[in-house]
Amino acid sequence: MYAIVDIETTGGYADAHGITEISIHVFDGNQVTEKFETLVNPGLPIPRYIQAMTGITDEMVAGAPAFEEVAPAIYNLLTDKIFVAHNVNFDYSFVKGHLERCGFTFNSKKLCTVRLSRKILPGFPSYSLGNLCHSLGIPMYNRHRAGGDTEATVQLFKKLLEEDKDQFIHKSLLRNSKEHILPPNVPKEHFDQLPYTPGVYYFHDQKGKIIYVGKARNVRYRVNSHFSNNSQSRQKQNFLRHVHAISCQPCATELMACVLESTEIKKLWPIFNYSQKSREDTYGIFAYEDQNGYIRLAIEKNKKQLTPVCTFHRIIDGHDTMRRIIKQFHLCPKLCFMQTGDGKCEGIKEACCYGACENKEDNFAYNERIREAIEFLQARPSFAIIEDGLNENEQSCVLVIRGKFYGMGYIPADVQVTEPGMIQSFLTPYKENGFISNLINSYAAKFPAKVRVFEIEVVQSSH
Repeated sequence: MYAIVDIETTGGYADAHGITEISIHVFDGNQVTEKFETLVNPGLPIPRYIQAMTGITDEMVAGAPAFEEVAPAIYNLLTDKIFVAHNVNFDYSFVKGHLERCGFTFNSKKLCTVRLSRKILPGFPSYSLGNLCHSLGIPMYNRHRAGGDTEATVQLFKKLLEEDKDQFIHKSLLRNSKEHILPPNVPKEHFDQLPYTPGVYYFHDQKGKIIYVGKARNVRYRVNSHFSNNSQSRQKQNFLRHVHAISCQPCATELMACVLESTEIKKLWPIFNYSQKSREDTYGIFAYEDQNGYIRLAIEKNKKQLTPVCTFHRIIDGHDTMRRIIKQFHLCPKLCFMQTGDGKCEGIKEACCYGACENKEDNFAYNERIREAIEFLQARPSFAIIEDGLNENEQSCVLVIRGKFYGMGYIPADVQVTEPGMIQSFLTPYKENGFISNLINSYAAKFPAKVRVFEIEVVQSSH
């Protein structure tokens, strides 16, 4: 038995919105055997644009039952039935969420008439309920009302049962089928082609634009988790509504997938990615000579016309580095702008500063230590992280030159990596950001056996 369902709501996702109307038609494959329909008081205002679309107003639902009053009848009617709806995950998420808040545990097999129609009745320009019914000659009454839309969905589903020569409906109900979890517009073939390996996956909208980028140790499992959970969140419903295609870029390692994901987010700025989208204000330590001949160090935002001694993606990292070199090289915190005001120099108190801030130390001696500190800051290592490739004929490689991420890619398996120049031509250059830099350095520290440190530095132009 099938329970063909349509609901009207106050918004697009169940976490924060309510049901204003529900219609259920119990269908045995030939005819409707039972009907249930009622307005529902959602307990919150109905937005004006939804009132205009559905015709359901606050006044109409004011005297209607709350969902908890009709929940037992709805639960009993849906139990042991196959839940059928046009864009089923939307209706199912609301009904399941509302039932569970009333104390009912509800799980049901699902069928989506959008996905079924695309497979069984291919070739139509639109698979929205209104347009598809118009194309098929199915009459529609009370559009955007639960009762009218349910009646149309019953006729559509009956048509699908008649035309289903390859038993696609039966196959969709099998336990290992993913038809019931995928967004209504995503071809199952896109999911079936995803690998069980690390990689970066992309969700595309109707026009092919990338709207979300994700990475995973196992791409197939991760994409499955986006849609198979019972989340009633805004993000879940946005995915279901807007995703029309899925593509993937396999990677040999999870590290490479993390790097590629960060790069793609910064480059593509996908609408549904929220992390890693803040624009970075990069800071640097700059050196200049003051009127008394002392070289000063200062932390400032990077400027195109000035070359920093070193850079940081967070100002707190610059402060940590400055404090470290002040102690290590006996520098003056006042001349490094780490202490402001007219008070006694903290460096003198701690026997760190030799009095340069009071002209008690010769600027030549002080500047020598400044130059040593600058040399120390710029002496950043060059190294490669070498791991297995996508196949046995190659190795994966992430290359860092003088502390700066250069790029990554794949090199022949028989190449012995001894210096950067011999592998750069195999790699794709990427733009570094703070997330990538921290990620690579942390990974190298955690897995030193995978790291090849280069003793000979090379002059490398920026890319």
